[in-house]
Amino acid sequence: ADGWAALNLARPDDLDLIPALTGGAGDDWAAVAHWASQHDTDAVRRAGLELQLPLAVVGEAAPQPLVPANGTTVPRKVVDLSALWAGPLCAGLLARAGARVVRIVSLGRPDPTPQSSPRLDARINAGKELCELDLRTAAGRAALLAELADADVLVTSARPAALARLGLEPARLPHLTWAAITAHGFTGPGALRVGFGDDCAAAGGLVDWQGDEPRFRGDAMADPLTGLEGALAVLAGRTGLIDLAMARVAAAYARGTG
Repeated sequence: ADGWAALNLARPDDLDLIPALTGGAGDDWAAVAHWASQHDTDAVRRAGLELQLPLAVVGEAAPQPLVPANGTTVPRKVVDLSALWAGPLCAGLLARAGARVVRIVSLGRPDPTPQSSPRLDARINAGKELCELDLRTAAGRAALLAELADADVLVTSARPAALARLGLEPARLPHLTWAAITAHGFTGPGALRVGFGDDCAAAGGLVDWQGDEPRFRGDAMADPLTGLEGALAVLAGRTGLIDLAMARVAAAYARGTG
């Protein structure tokens, strides 16, 4: 009613939630558009949070400070516990810089990228050691902790609650640098939200305007930009928790590109 929003139906479960979003008015885009036209941006944002849908208001995110691209601190060992695009790209760039990268392949919840985008998978995951673990089991979780015991960096794209269920929290593993890539932030209210590259790019205002209507500037742009910025932050020598929100990184690039 008072702006624009991006809804990303990336998962089958998201499609199933559309009737809950629209009040049972239907499960197609026309029903979504009608529902959105009856609500303001605050109500739209709240609905996305309540239903755990990748739903973001265009331009809602504040820019995240970015590090200069001149770092030379290459970590010795990196554990890549991420999926999809941004996290694996971050770890892949660290591998190209000379780090040993161990990629955890979750048997219970595998990354769909090797099947959906094999060429992308080959580009961003080349040069990594693969370690298959069933993180649903105590043995799998113990093996993961063993990999992390002598690591310098953990790259993750999971939300804090999911990591806590695996026994992974920054306070419990203080020797690690955490490159924590999420949609809207690893800490604070954003930690409860879900999101993907397209809706996060829109949240950051990284869109092209045609008249008074926004259009995506590229394919899931928040993903590669955040993966790049994550690698740059590690190479710059950042330690502790590096909170990389895709929406905020997109906002920084939107500001930088006008």
